Amino acid sequence: MTEYLAVDGGTLAYEVAGAGPLIVLAHGIGDSRAAYRAMLPALVAAGHRVAAVDLRGCGESSVDWPAWSRTDLAGDLLALVRHLGGPAVLVGHSISGGAATIAAAREPALISAVVELAPFTREQTVRLGDLRVSRFRRGMVRLLGAGVLGSRALWRSYLDAAYPGVKPADWTERLGRVDALLREPGRMKALRGMARSAPTDAGARLGDVRCPVLVVMGTLDPDWADPRAEGAAVVDALPDGLGRLEMIEGAGHYPHDQYPDQVVPLVLAFLRADADRA
Repeated sequence: MTEYLAVDGGTLAYEVAGAGPLIVLAHGIGDSRAAYRAMLPALVAAGHRVAAVDLRGCGESSVDWPAWSRTDLAGDLLALVRHLGGPAVLVGHSISGGAATIAAAREPALISAVVELAPFTREQTVRLGDLRVSRFRRGMVRLLGAGVLGSRALWRSYLDAAYPGVKPADWTERLGRVDALLREPGRMKALRGMARSAPTDAGARLGDVRCPVLVVMGTLDPDWADPRAEGAAVVDALPDGLGRLEMIEGAGHYPHDQYPDQVVPLVLAFLRADADRA
């Protein structure tokens, strides 16, 4: 059941299921909370209260927002955690990985742990050698084209590259849902606004995080020429001992949707280890 939370600037849509320690799931650009349709029931079955949120401008959330930065998204996530009665574990994909970093740095009492799935959390630099990696080159052209031109066709083409090999069983329905949402007034504006926002604000806060962080990357993620190096750089920028990197072989930019049977156990093991440390 969809619920709504009014925050400064608009209204956020979310759903909650289960009972136990709180986990908040935040998706990437051009998407909705449906991106976690495979993870949410598995986390609930493992004994968690799980909230999946539509980012500002996405899904069923309102569309008229003044800004789209990771700092803005972090404020939304913190408002939801307060509303639901934190502390919470934040799971953030792509742009939301950066937002989760900022939220954890800003409100350490509210965020007990962070999981970053293929996160855009650091300033990006494209080197000449990166362009020799065809997977990265194809993904970058499609991603930039969708963001600059506001093209749904290019976004669908990007998604095809971002899910290399294995597609979810409901792939046709998934693409149809994404396309239908982006046809709604204001939804493409949100995609383009987030695509234009630089992750420098998140990268500047990595050293201020005080909770454990799990970074999950796909080995075939088209958003980076070397996904392992990007994930390692995020971990290295955190305070010593807080970060951990896990790679999903064959996954692209959506490891949680391609391989939920691998990602969910990683997340649960990470949370158990965190609980044991506490």
